[in-house]
Amino acid sequence: MTTMCMNEMKREKIIEELRKTLKAKRFEHTMGVTYTAACLAMRYGADQEKARMAGLLHDCAKYLSPKEKINGCRKNGLPVSEFEEKNPELLHAKLGACMARDQYGIDDPEVLSAITWHTTGKPGMSLLDKILYIADYMEPNRDQAPNLEEVRRIAFVDLDECLYLILKDTVAYLSGRKITIDPITYQTYEYYKSLRSGEAQS
Repeated sequence: MTTMCMNEMKREKIIEELRKTLKAKRFEHTMGVTYTAACLAMRYGADQEKARMAGLLHDCAKYLSPKEKINGCRKNGLPVSEFEEKNPELLHAKLGACMARDQYGIDDPEVLSAITWHTTGKPGMSLLDKILYIADYMEPNRDQAPNLEEVRRIAFVDLDECLYLILKDTVAYLSGRKITIDPITYQTYEYYKSLRSGEAQS
């Protein structure tokens, strides 16, 4: 059996499991992210299989309750910040990486990193990190995010510029509604803002 066939079989098995655990709308979003991540991977020369797998599993912990997310992180030795304690929804990302590893047999560090950072981002993201972060924001089922048409256009032209635009809009949206911004998201925004200005160190 070829590697391609084995990968396809593994994906199909994961899809069926996710169909059972995620709500219908979340599952539809997951498939949209998987498709978009694969398209971006083709555009930028990233590994398409890794992009699809990251897309499939990025929200695999989303269905858990806030308490289950906090307890799951502690059980897996994952740090829970004071901000995350108050906003446990954010924990689905790093807990999802653990579940991808332990429940779905994903051991690729690039895929696990992309899942971990797909919600907050982080300074110095890898190509796959960026692809998943952007795919999650702009997949075809999304229709509420600001400047979505522009984001979708730029995504296939300049990945870093697209990332900056998303972060800028996210920070502006949360600030305008007086919602506390996750410190890592703000650090990520500042990093890519300075990178855009040629100030960040490589």
